[in-house]
Formats: sequence, C-alpha cells, structure tokens
Amino acid sequence: MSVPLLPLTRIPLLLVDDHPVVIEGIKSLLKSEADLPVVAQACSGQEALDVLAMHPEVLVAVLDLNMPGMSGTELAIAIRAQRPQVRILILSMFHDHASVAEVLEAGCAGYVLKTSTKSELTLAIREVAAGHNYFSGEVGATMLQNLQLSGLRERPQEPRANELTNREREILQLIAREYSNSHIAETLFISERTVETHRKNILTKTNSKSVVGLIQYAMRHKLIG
Repeated sequence: MSVPLLPLTRIPLLLVDDHPVVIEGIKSLLKSEADLPVVAQACSGQEALDVLAMHPEVLVAVLDLNMPGMSGTELAIAIRAQRPQVRILILSMFHDHASVAEVLEAGCAGYVLKTSTKSELTLAIREVAAGHNYFSGEVGATMLQNLQLSGLRERPQEPRANELTNREREILQLIAREYSNSHIAETLFISERTVETHRKNILTKTNSKSVVGLIQYAMRHKLIG
C-alpha cells in the first residue's frame, strides 16, 4: 500500500562532516529550503554529540560516513542511544558492500551519495524525517548485491511471501519503513496489541530475528522498493 508522507512544516538539521567546506556547501544548497533549517553543525563525532545536547530540536542528523576518530556509523549508534527520535541520514562518496552493510547494521534511516543532486538530498531528508527509509539508487543496488553475496537468495525451505496474509504484508511494508507499532496501528486503524501480534507472526513466518532481517526478506520478495 502507498503511505503518504506526514506533513512536517520544519525539520531542524544537524550536519556533521570533518571537512568544513562540505558543511558550507550543504548549507548553501539548503538555504532556499525554508523547512530544512541547519540549526547545528560539527566537524567530529564528539563535537556532534556535544552540539546535539544543546539542540533538542534536531530531527534529522546528516552524517559523513568516513571521519577520523569516530566514524559516521559509530556516531549514528551513539546518537540513536542518546536521542532515538533523531533520524540518521548518511552522506558518503562510497557505496561499497562493507560500508552499506555497516550503515544498515547501525540502524540508519537513509544513505545518500555526495554525488546526488540537491533535489535527491532534500527528498531524502524529508523522507527520513517522515519515518521512511531512503537509499540512493546505487546504494540500493549494492544492498541487493549484498543479499546475493551473503547467500540470502530465496531458498526452497524459506517461507514464501504469499504465505503472509494481506494484513501481514501491509504491516511488513510499514515495519520496513521504520514505522512504530503505534504509527502502524494509527495508519491501519487497528490496535497496537493487534500490531504486536502480527509483528511476532511475521518474524516467525519469515525466520527473521530483527528489522534488518525483515527488510532483507521484503526486498527479496519485492514487497518494498
């Protein structure tokens, strides 16, 4: 099912990159976007954590992946531990297999290449702020290759997608977009208890142990793009 973006009038941003010129370039790109104010910036992981503590309004953190000291994924994990409501968008020049796997494991909501256009960057920020995931096309291709290289092609003993009920397929799609149980319940007009029951059944039927596993399953069966 198609889920509309939640209307957000203002999405305060934290920008983190060890090259100040990159931060200034992004700020310049975004200055005409009234709903995307850059309220904080930092050039290292520790500085980012210090700055974030002074800016509780931040909703999305745009992080460079490769930084000295604390990497982008290490910083993402630290931010999610301290401020789980902050959505993480990784910005990088690279989309190799190891980097993509690391970003997924860190629970980041998006991954955009530094070669992306302004329109893709602003779309990615708004998507992750609305509770969705966003990956550049090249990153998505690497994700699929990772599934193949790790032997995660569909196997005969793996449950087929059509063994999920229509409701379970709907819920799986929303879980893959990182919707909370309460948000899923509100979207589908069902109770949170019902969502939790469906979630447990989906994990069992797909032989998955985490949201990452569910996303991989949904991608293999073309339930999400």
